Amino acid sequence: MTSPALQKDKLQRISQLKEKYRIFLIVFFLFVLLMALAVSVFKGTLSFSPQAVLDVFWGKSQEQMIGHIIWNVRLPRTLIALMVGFNMAVAGALLQGILRNPLASPNIIGASSGAGLAAVIVMSLMPGNIKMLPSAAFLGALLAGLIIYGLARREGRSSGITIILAGIALGALLSAFTSALMILHSDELSVTYTWLAGSLIGRGWPYFALIWPYSLAGGLGAVFLSPRVNLFLLGEEVGKNLGLSVEISKLLIIINASILAGSAVSVAGTIGFIGIVAPHTARMMIGNDYRYLVILSGILGGLLLVISDVLARTLFQPLEIPVGIFTAILGAPFFYFLLYKKRSGLPLP
Repeated sequence: MTSPALQKDKLQRISQLKEKYRIFLIVFFLFVLLMALAVSVFKGTLSFSPQAVLDVFWGKSQEQMIGHIIWNVRLPRTLIALMVGFNMAVAGALLQGILRNPLASPNIIGASSGAGLAAVIVMSLMPGNIKMLPSAAFLGALLAGLIIYGLARREGRSSGITIILAGIALGALLSAFTSALMILHSDELSVTYTWLAGSLIGRGWPYFALIWPYSLAGGLGAVFLSPRVNLFLLGEEVGKNLGLSVEISKLLIIINASILAGSAVSVAGTIGFIGIVAPHTARMMIGNDYRYLVILSGILGGLLLVISDVLARTLFQPLEIPVGIFTAILGAPFFYFLLYKKRSGLPLP
């Protein structure tokens, strides 16, 4: 018969192995992400050899056109794709955790619709004022999140299912207002059709300067809030007994998710499914410990969007399709897979 001390030692070793495995996965996919970033810089309508790209970085290239394409087109667009994918994936992971619903995402609970409406208002009333887009989109996403949270509260509490239902209803309403604005200002807003489809076309350093502070703040906030999300997974009553301020924590997480989703939408438009696919893929590999899950979700979200962007601009050359359409084509089957598992009573990842 195994002694309690041996059992405790065995459990500790298993826990250490799990932790090492999770760290290994994070490091491995970080390496894969770096490779994808390199491919994104190399590949496009014009493809360059690794040596030509390295010459540009080391300042040895004599080709001004190559230097311009690498520095002013490919590199900022690649970094923006990374940050947009990271933001949407981490926002989705946080929302799935606090709502304890595998289908929650910024798109489904209305945050993306709020950000999209706010951005369209800015583009229609203050055209050309790009610096206001992230702030407006963040405020739109935050306001939508707060309205949803307020609608879902009952007797001082809010439930996951009512938040999702309120989000779907509000998202549909905000999307209707967005469509109406686009019809009324069709001449000024012709460019927003590709923006609302989710696009990285023409995204340069000014857009990078707009999104990186929000990505940094939202990413650090997600890491800080991840232990609280772990307590949510035990149930709100259990979390409360363990000292968790349930409603305050839920509000903080919704605000953090709004920062991430709003900034992503303001730069790239409404890109869907990254917030569902990346967290679930991470969860299948790393489990439900949010201290690791938010990090791997962010890495996978960036990886998915960088790869999708490369495919969107290379598969149909010289035609380039909006990356949001491409992620929808990739993500819709995954979404139906989750619905099938839920209906079949199979455990979701």
